[in-house]
Amino acid sequence: MHKAIVVVDMQNDFIDGALGTPEAQEMLPRLVAKLTGEQGTAFIFTMDTHGADYLATQEGQKLPVEHCIRGTVGWQIAEPLQPFVREAAAVVEKPTFGATNLPAILTDYDEIEFVGLCTDICVISNALIAKAFHPEKRISVDASCCAGVTPESHRNALAAMRMCQVEVH
Repeated sequence: MHKAIVVVDMQNDFIDGALGTPEAQEMLPRLVAKLTGEQGTAFIFTMDTHGADYLATQEGQKLPVEHCIRGTVGWQIAEPLQPFVREAAAVVEKPTFGATNLPAILTDYDEIEFVGLCTDICVISNALIAKAFHPEKRISVDASCCAGVTPESHRNALAAMRMCQVEVH
């Protein structure tokens, strides 16, 4: 079985930057340990990517906090994950919550696991996109390697994914 781990938006702004949380900071070492232990698994990274006009976008109007602006330190994937980024099968920049080109990238994998940030926004969006395009593949989320905007919204997102037949472990 050929497995991929999709590492969603593990960027500085979501860890300890503009939209960082203590839960994201606490989760990062667990994620590094998990990826270190995976042999023969493909890593695919997504990157929330905005331009200087972010505040003029629909998302920027609803969340008026500049974050993940291309080329900034906050946009970069966290330093402890850089060795995995260098070996990644793909790094996908996305201007919104879900990466619309992700299903095509995942076609050749039998098992797809999601980790990263934020459980309640981008992780759930990408996991459900994957499930919609690949309903017979094993799609899962490692809850211990995700963090949400709040602990409550993290738990709610995990429950919603379970209801949509995404395995949560």
